[in-house]
Amino acid sequence: MPTDKTTPTMGLQNINIPTAKRYLPLLISYIIDWVFIIGIALIGYGFHKVTPNHHPFTLTDPSISFPYTVHETVSTAVLVVVALIAPAVIIVLVTLVIIPGSWGRGATWRVKVWEWNAGWLGLALAVAGAFMATEGLKDLYGRPRPDMLARCDPDLSNIGDYVVGGLGGKVEVAFAGLTYLSLWLCAKFSIGFPYLAHSPFGQDLRAQKRETIRDLGAAPPVLLVILAFVPMAVAFFISASRWFDFRHHAFDIIFGSVMGMVFAWGAFRLYHLPVMRGGGWAWGARSRRHAFFKGVGLPSHIGGDNWSSMKDIPQTGSRAAGQDIDLESGSRNLAE
Repeated sequence: MPTDKTTPTMGLQNINIPTAKRYLPLLISYIIDWVFIIGIALIGYGFHKVTPNHHPFTLTDPSISFPYTVHETVSTAVLVVVALIAPAVIIVLVTLVIIPGSWGRGATWRVKVWEWNAGWLGLALAVAGAFMATEGLKDLYGRPRPDMLARCDPDLSNIGDYVVGGLGGKVEVAFAGLTYLSLWLCAKFSIGFPYLAHSPFGQDLRAQKRETIRDLGAAPPVLLVILAFVPMAVAFFISASRWFDFRHHAFDIIFGSVMGMVFAWGAFRLYHLPVMRGGGWAWGARSRRHAFFKGVGLPSHIGGDNWSSMKDIPQTGSRAAGQDIDLESGSRNLAE
């Protein structure tokens, strides 16, 4: 009797072993991505342990003479929960609950798992990158904290622990994780400003009724707008707490906030389509042929042999032929 060479998985459609082996390099490439993200965070931890530069100061400087607040409003443990763990849990729950499935059962679960992985990759990259950047820059700048003199009181042997205020490390991490979560929620729930796409050249606009333009967009429900704004509001509260706890100067807080938002936006755009044009989806996985490297002259890392080319997902002719395509440079309906 012939043997069954399929491997059952958790709720997924059976995938034959040769196919699984073909996609093993792609899986390994994303495992390596996770290893590098963890490495970025470890580099940031190494920067945290380095003895920083000591910027000159005077004991009569009023900007470093603020009182010392013993109990921070937002501790490090609370920051980790709010800016990293909570967004990660929300991403998992939303992905498993609301991601629609228009394919077979196995394909639906593959899409859910991929959206989960892409959501976590972006979040981890944003937070790890922000953490590494702020710890490294703090070592370079070595700016005294607003409450440095009260901390030393006046034992200058403690100056190495308390001199560095830096760029608002907690502020940057908070804005990195929570801004990313806001963008992710906006994408998944289509929360954004209504807009009109540019009309293609040659389109006869005179043949259309001007009254129909208003039907091309609508404002999202206010409840969803509030939902997307909550993470940002929490990030602003954390940044304000660093001010009234006398942990950072105003410039450090503002600069750290901007850096955190930049890392969040960059990580989001790496893994997710634009908020109002992507239908809430993440970009697809890389092609297994381009899993580790894209050669010169190829349009992108995708191809006809990535995860979406498996047999139970609708394909276009170019994908079925295994040709490399570029989603962003291809033709599209600008009115969508």
